[in-house]
Amino acid sequence: MPNFDKLFSVQGKVALVTGGSRGIGEMSAAGLVANGARVYISSRKAGACDATAARLSREYGGECVSLPADVSGLEGIEALVGKLSAREDRLDILVNNAGVAWGAPLDEFPEHGWDKVMDVNVKAVFFLTQKLLPLLRASGTAEDPARVINIGSIDGLKTPLFDTYSYPVSKAALHHMTRCLAARLAKEHIILNAIAPGPFPTWMLSTGVGFGGKTEGEGVDWNLIGQRNPRGRVGTPEDIAGLAIFLSSRASAYIVGQTIAIDGGIVASS
Repeated sequence: MPNFDKLFSVQGKVALVTGGSRGIGEMSAAGLVANGARVYISSRKAGACDATAARLSREYGGECVSLPADVSGLEGIEALVGKLSAREDRLDILVNNAGVAWGAPLDEFPEHGWDKVMDVNVKAVFFLTQKLLPLLRASGTAEDPARVINIGSIDGLKTPLFDTYSYPVSKAALHHMTRCLAARLAKEHIILNAIAPGPFPTWMLSTGVGFGGKTEGEGVDWNLIGQRNPRGRVGTPEDIAGLAIFLSSRASAYIVGQTIAIDGGIVASS
């Protein structure tokens, strides 16, 4: 007899969210904490990581732990894996969210801007997932697989609006890497899928639309940005957290290697 009682539950799960101190990462972490997961967040800036972890624990009455790390290189990745392994013997959910962008006119786009974006958005995701495989394998079973969620972008599904040439290429690569690793790891009870967000009120989008990195306050008008969207708004924390929870729960256990756009209809309308 099918059991629907805990179809979307993440209660008691152990999760790691990279780039979890703000933006999409913070929204994902908040949703997981609020629904009973023990969540570790990493961020390059230790102060911001510590503050976000403390705030999420306080606001949602759960457990969010700060593990500051720079995952742009193998040394930082191995340090993060070491910190987590010292605390946990399994990892149920990995959200690979840490990412960067670089904007410059086509004729002036620099090599270091290309390399930095590809290193963080593609290479780092591969090697962090690789180094965490022992913890993911320790979690995954046929009935309850471990989950890896890679945060891509709709810019990896369509032509972007901005001159961020390495960014959409990196996200398209991430989407395909998700498929490749999913095909290999599903047999080991580790499921990979990707989320491709559209416009959300994040620092990264704020810098692109002229808000100077601010996500609220004077000069910030997300309603104006949302007017261009078929849904008439930008995304909310509930939107991104809902999809992250779905992809972490029993409800998605038969979904493997997919990239799901969460964009209010932009890709469908393009």
